[in-house]
Amino acid sequence: GLRLATSLSVKERTLWDVLGAAGRDIVTIGVPPGYPPKPVNGTTVGCFLTPGPQSAYTYPASAKDEIAQLLHADYLVDCPNFRTEDKDGLLRQLYDMTERRFAVVEDWLERKPWDFFMFVEIGSDRLHHGFWKFFDPLHRGHVPGNKYQGVIRQYYEDLDVMLSRALARVDEDETHIFVVSDHGAKRMDGGICINEWLIREGYLTLKSIPDSPTPFAKLDVDWSRTSIWGEGGYYARVFFNIAGREPEGTVPPGGVDRLAEEVARRIAAIPDDLGRPLANEVFRPREIYRTVRGIAPDLMVYFGDLHWRSVGSVGYGAIHTFENDIGPDDANHARLGIYIEALADRPGLGRSDDVDILSMYERFARASGLAMAG
Repeated sequence: GLRLATSLSVKERTLWDVLGAAGRDIVTIGVPPGYPPKPVNGTTVGCFLTPGPQSAYTYPASAKDEIAQLLHADYLVDCPNFRTEDKDGLLRQLYDMTERRFAVVEDWLERKPWDFFMFVEIGSDRLHHGFWKFFDPLHRGHVPGNKYQGVIRQYYEDLDVMLSRALARVDEDETHIFVVSDHGAKRMDGGICINEWLIREGYLTLKSIPDSPTPFAKLDVDWSRTSIWGEGGYYARVFFNIAGREPEGTVPPGGVDRLAEEVARRIAAIPDDLGRPLANEVFRPREIYRTVRGIAPDLMVYFGDLHWRSVGSVGYGAIHTFENDIGPDDANHARLGIYIEALADRPGLGRSDDVDILSMYERFARASGLAMAG
């Protein structure tokens, strides 16, 4: 089974841990994985993993009372159900959440001591999932002139206004400003039912086939006749039933590499619903990550350059689907996000195409006057 990564899953020191240990004052708001909140040299507010406003979602605990007194309303850590057909309700939630978070940001930028201030606005992510088809004419569900066609643009314009109000509260001559995202977004063309494909190809055997879409965790798997299974998500996580690692493993450890090569080749060739090539990419974690911890997927698959997501449920009776098994969703994550920096002592840098996540954090550290080691 899978488990959700939380703040307790992070074993290395974070950037704000390093800065705090060096005596810098820290404020972080909504930075995932940020629940449960860990002690910092300053103040932290939990992320969208927080169960709800009733939870102990701040450090120190008194910060929760500060937020309540400031807002006179619940602080919203997320939109509870952003995969919904109630678009009017979702839009209200998005604005309520974003406006309340920025109220806290503006107040704390002025009132709290800080050398490093970081906050994450999750609203744009939820906006993409809920409204992408309404504005993108290339989305298969797009209807020109629809009621919500301008929602995404309007939200970003309003977000710009809120961000400008926040930045008006910092000294631009003394502050290095970074605007970044942890991923991009793009239209979702459909889903590849990875376990339906594994069943068809003889890698996964069920004792009974459900007659309606059923999550993998609820399937009656015949593990004695199963060598591979998969999980849904923005990309596919594919696991081998390895003897000695899994309770009823069938794949000998010495056969893993051969199986990986075989399955990777066959998954890469899965076409779209019209038989056209999708140019799927298949990765082995040990080949793309410097360190692999725990039991990582044996294969990771990007379907159609991430225009297609992985669907783990079984019961569709087909490999392709245009329904998401976890609720209506218009967008998938894209591998590239945004990176903007405004350095007080280095204006006019222009564009740069060589920024990655590690160099970004090194720049954060240098901007805070601290040399990163390791």
